[in-house]
Amino acid sequence: MAKVRFHDTNEYITGREAVQEFLDSQEIIYEHWGVDRLNDRLRNDYDLSEEEKNQIVEAFRKEIDDISQRRGYTTADLVMLSDQTPNLDELLVKFKDEHHHTDDEVRFCVDGHGIFAIKGKDGRYFDVELEPGDLISVPAYFRHYFTLMDDRKIKAIRLFITPAGWQAIYEEPTAQA
Repeated sequence: MAKVRFHDTNEYITGREAVQEFLDSQEIIYEHWGVDRLNDRLRNDYDLSEEEKNQIVEAFRKEIDDISQRRGYTTADLVMLSDQTPNLDELLVKFKDEHHHTDDEVRFCVDGHGIFAIKGKDGRYFDVELEPGDLISVPAYFRHYFTLMDDRKIKAIRLFITPAGWQAIYEEPTAQA
């Protein structure tokens, strides 16, 4: 179950309903799909073949198709970060640079943990701490960055409208589309 932590006070919002209500107020999609349908290898292993990665994506096809129909996502893939990832520390430094995208940034956490630090609608920064089973969609043009939690691993399904819309833009937007 995701938690929200405010940067300025270190206060948390916990519990599914409270987290959902807050993220709804920020126009951030949050859903909990669960991961019980995956066997231990697919859920826990970070050395997977392309076929096994596709099995994970297909295990969530119904949910992916549902949110894709609602939001216009056209592509789904699986990304894995762990201590097995070459240059993990360098990647994490890059991910911590605040940026935005011209499309939503969508992640469904299959295993591990991640943090999206987001600039809220009122300018206040907060973290959304993701656990296995959590899906988040950070809206286009919202300033944010991503990092891992203490376990230093995440396996996540990414959804895109277009690959070009996922490119990170590091400067502040002048006007939201």
